[in-house]
Order: sequence, then structure tokens, then C-alpha cells
Amino acid sequence: MVKLAYVIAGSEATGGAGIQVDLKTFQQLGVYGVGTTTCIVSFDPKKDWAHRFVPVPPDVISEQIEAATAAHDLDVVKIGMLGTTETIEVVAGALRSHPWRHVVLDPVLICKGQEPGAALDTDNALREAVLPHATVVTPNMFEARTLSGMDEIESVEDLTEAARRIHDLGPRYVLAKGGVELPGENAVDVLFDGEEAHVFSAPKVGEERVSGAGCTLAAAVTAELAKGADVHDAVAVAKDMVTAGIRARVSANTPFDTVWQGAYEG
Repeated sequence: MVKLAYVIAGSEATGGAGIQVDLKTFQQLGVYGVGTTTCIVSFDPKKDWAHRFVPVPPDVISEQIEAATAAHDLDVVKIGMLGTTETIEVVAGALRSHPWRHVVLDPVLICKGQEPGAALDTDNALREAVLPHATVVTPNMFEARTLSGMDEIESVEDLTEAARRIHDLGPRYVLAKGGVELPGENAVDVLFDGEEAHVFSAPKVGEERVSGAGCTLAAAVTAELAKGADVHDAVAVAKDMVTAGIRARVSANTPFDTVWQGAYEG
């Protein structure tokens, strides 16, 4: 029987992030993907590839969620970029009203294209209304510092402490991502379950960030959970998939490369 996974996230027009990456990741891992779009982000090539951000109206988001959950028996969902407090309210309502087995939250705190005040409101709403529902939350270094209240994360020990603090906010597991920003030869992620921390490590593939790595990681965890894996095993597959995808990265006319999900053959 085909397994299903659901994603509620933004669309990124170049195909290197957002719901496009999520659905490609689901497909590569043998999971049927269903998606709801929360906003549209497009890079502006005339302005140094700055972000243009357009939110989808809340009632349209609600209608998408209604259709998706009525059509399919969905119980595993990834939450990506939401972008506005109104969107967060709609999604939080869906998390409360539906019997989800797993919720994977990629906590996009800074919604590029927003004014700082609106971004702060969004950050606070996400922390209060969505984060406590998460089975797994997957903050990057910036998000880990923000959610944990730590000024600096400069070691695996710091990353572990950040994961501990974020766990206190309500999620069952925290997967704190060091990536290329954490000093050292390896890209290190820390999974904390409330009692123990497990370190996932792989040699860095270059020193530059690659677009779509975080989306791919969270989507791969979601797909594996939909297939029945436990969280630890799901993270292991996701780490391998991201590493393979970064090695086979796709170049474009942008100042960054993107992850190629099709490179993973696990």
C-alpha cells in the first residue's frame, strides 16, 4: 500500500526550496505527496536575487487543507514556511482539529520579504501556536540561536544545549542542524529526545550553503515517518539523502546551488 505524506509550505519559483523540494523528496523516497501552498516566494534577478513574498489568503489555505484531508487519510505532515500570523492561525487550527500521528516542523523564522516587525510577530506566533504540536522540529543555526535564546553556537556541545532548550518549548524531538556554519570538518546535526542527544555527522561538501538542504532534510524525515520508521532511523536516512544531494548539487544562474534529491539511491 502506498504511503502518503502531506506538506503545508510556501512555493519557491526556482524549484530549489519550499513545497517543490518537499514533493520531490517525498517522491524519491517512495511516498505519495500531497501539498498545500501558504505563500509564493520568487527571487528577483534584477535586484541581486532578493526575495519577493506574496501570501496566499487564509481562506484559500483553509480550503486547500479541507480538500487534502477530505480526499486522503493523512496523518503525517511537514510544516514549512507559513509567513504571516493569519496563516499560522489557520495551520494551528488544522493541527488541533486533525488526529496527526507526526508533525515535522521546519521553523522558518525569518520570512524573507517581510518587514522586521511583521517577521517578529510571525516568529512569536509560530513558537506559541505551532511548535508545541511538533513531533520533530528542525532548526538551523540561526533558528536554534533564536529559539534557544543563545547568543552563540560554536561547538557540538553548544548545539546540544540549544536543542535541550528548544525541547523545553514543547516538541518531542529537536533536530538542531549545524551544517556548514558549525566550525569543523564535518556537517553535524544533533537529535535530542528529552533525555539523550545523538550526533549525526558527515564530511562537509564545500563550505557554502546549498539551497534546499533544510527543506530536503525535514521532508525526508517526514517521508520516512510516513513509512513507519522511528525518528532516529528517519533522521539517518534524511542525513544521507541531503549529503548525496549536496554532492550532486544543481547549478543555476543564481548565486547559489541547489540540492538534487534524485541523487539519493538508498
